[in-house]
Amino acid sequence: MSRYLIIINFRTLITLGLSLLVPFLAYKFKVVYNIDLTLMSIAIIFPLVFTIRGAFRRREKALEHLSRFRASIKTVENFFHNSKMPDELKLESSKVLKELSDALFAHLNTKTEDTSDYDVKLKASLNFITINKELISNGTREKIYRFLRDVIDSADNLIAIHSHRTPVSLKAYCLIFIYIFPVVYTPTIINKIGLDNPSWLTFFIVILSEFILISLYNIQDQMEYPFDDEGLDDIKFKIFKIDR
Repeated sequence: MSRYLIIINFRTLITLGLSLLVPFLAYKFKVVYNIDLTLMSIAIIFPLVFTIRGAFRRREKALEHLSRFRASIKTVENFFHNSKMPDELKLESSKVLKELSDALFAHLNTKTEDTSDYDVKLKASLNFITINKELISNGTREKIYRFLRDVIDSADNLIAIHSHRTPVSLKAYCLIFIYIFPVVYTPTIINKIGLDNPSWLTFFIVILSEFILISLYNIQDQMEYPFDDEGLDDIKFKIFKIDR
């Protein structure tokens, strides 16, 4: 149940406060007018839909790269196991590759851009091949390097997706307009409902509208971080682990 409430945060409380304060002031000072809200809707809905779509595409690309990462690293592991290395080195190769995979996932699980732990594990994987090259035939070694290149390529794409998100300025612009929406929206609602009708209708409509907008914004914000395993739509890393 807690995951369903993750879209409710401090921004929701801010919009709730504005949705209560603005109608109260509008009724108190009798601020009523009638304007076309089409431009206001475009100012919020268009960038909101754009950022949600962008975040969803980033998530789908991340899934593609994760699938490629696991397929490539499992292929490298199979090449090691089919080589002429002793059994203890085959076990060590699996350990080295697992540490590489875990280091990448650990980096993606955090919001830091420091990839030093992953870089160390990647270097250890390359060093393992170099140290044991005499035990691996030339043909097998070439195939290992080719699939390891795919591992590195997909990992770098995942790191890039992790570090670069949808335009921050567009999100900020969208959030600002969500906050000022009740100021523009409330007097028009009062005009449509009429001052003689119950005021709770205005409060209800403004609160509901703001809750829908800020919830969509929060959903998009959660989708921006598909690796942290907090939102309902986050990526399940256990599916892509090398030893699942």
